[in-house]
Amino acid sequence: MKSSVVSSKNLIRLQSAISRSFLQHSSKPISQTPFFIPIFPTNTINLYNQRYQNLQIQIRSNSSSIMSSSAFKPEQAGLPPALPLPSPLLTKFKIGICQLAVTPDKERNIQHARKAIEEAAQKGAQLVVLPEIWNSPYSNDSFPVYAEDIDAGHDASPSTAMLSEVSSRLKITVVGGSIPERCGDKLYNTCCVFGTDGNLKAKHRKIHLFDIDIPGKITFMESKTLTAGETPTIVDTDVGRIGVGICYDIRFQELAMIYASRGAHLLCYPGAFNMTTGPLHWELLQRARAVDNQFGEVLATTEHDEDIIIAEIDYSILEQRRANLPLAKQRRGDLYQLVDIRRVGAH
Repeated sequence: MKSSVVSSKNLIRLQSAISRSFLQHSSKPISQTPFFIPIFPTNTINLYNQRYQNLQIQIRSNSSSIMSSSAFKPEQAGLPPALPLPSPLLTKFKIGICQLAVTPDKERNIQHARKAIEEAAQKGAQLVVLPEIWNSPYSNDSFPVYAEDIDAGHDASPSTAMLSEVSSRLKITVVGGSIPERCGDKLYNTCCVFGTDGNLKAKHRKIHLFDIDIPGKITFMESKTLTAGETPTIVDTDVGRIGVGICYDIRFQELAMIYASRGAHLLCYPGAFNMTTGPLHWELLQRARAVDNQFGEVLATTEHDEDIIIAEIDYSILEQRRANLPLAKQRRGDLYQLVDIRRVGAH
C-alpha cells in the first residue's frame, strides 16, 4: 500500500511507505533549512526521564545475555513503554515548513519570519516550523550580538515574543527554529516550541555542536562561542508528542532512538546546513533517521530559494505501519539496549 505524495520539485519516493517522513532541503547558504521527520513509537526501550542527559549503546556479550540463544524468544525482548502513548488532539493536520533568507537586520528577520508563519497558517498549517538561526547571520561573531535572554522574554527577547504572539493569535503550534540564546555568561543555540495559547512549551538547546575542520574547504567551531545543551527535549502539543533536535543533532541516531522510545509522534530538526558537508548528507540523514525508526516517504520538498511548503500528516497510518514491520517484537533486547547513563548511575 502506497501513500499519497505532495511535492514541489525533485520528488523523491522511498520504495516502502511504511511510515512517512517530511523532508525539505536547500542548497543555498542564504536559505536556512528546517528539517522534519515524523516517526512512530518503537515501544521497545524502557527509558523515560525528562532530565535525561547522556546516551550510549550498551552491547552485551553472549555470555552475559539475559537469555541463552536456545531459549531466546524475540517477542520477550521488547520492553513496555514507560509511559502510555498520548492521544493527540489532532490526528490529521497540515504542517508548514518555512525556508527563509537571513539578513544582518534583526528586526527585518523577525518581521519576515512573522509573515512566513502567517502565510503558512493561511494555507491551513496547524504546525509551523522555522529554520535554525533565522534571526541572525550564522557566524560566531554574530551569535553574541544577536543573542536574546529567552527566559526574561518581552523586550529582552523580541524573537520569541513574536513567536508567542503569532502562535496565540493564529491558534497554531510553532516549532520556532532556533536563535542564539543568552543565559548568564553562556550562549546557546536554542529552539523554542510554542503552543496554541502562546505559551512556551519547551526549549531545546542544541546538544551536539558543529565543530569541523576540513582542510581547504571549511573550518567552523560552534564551541568557540556556544555551549552545548544537556537535555534531550520532548514535548506534548496539540499536534502530538514532538522530539526536537537542531541541525547537527540529526547526525546522532541515538537521540532519535530515545525520542522514539519516549513515544514521539514526530521529530523536528530545524537546520542550516553548509555547502561543503551539506549537499551530500542533508537528505540522506533525514532518510536515515526515518529508516532508523521504520522507513519513511518524502511528502514534499523544495528548491534552493525561500519557500513555504505545506503537507499533510496523518497519524492514522501509524498502527498499520507498526504491524507491517513489527520491529518492536523482533529487536534483540537480550543483546543490546539504549541506556540512560544518568538514570542508571542514580541507582
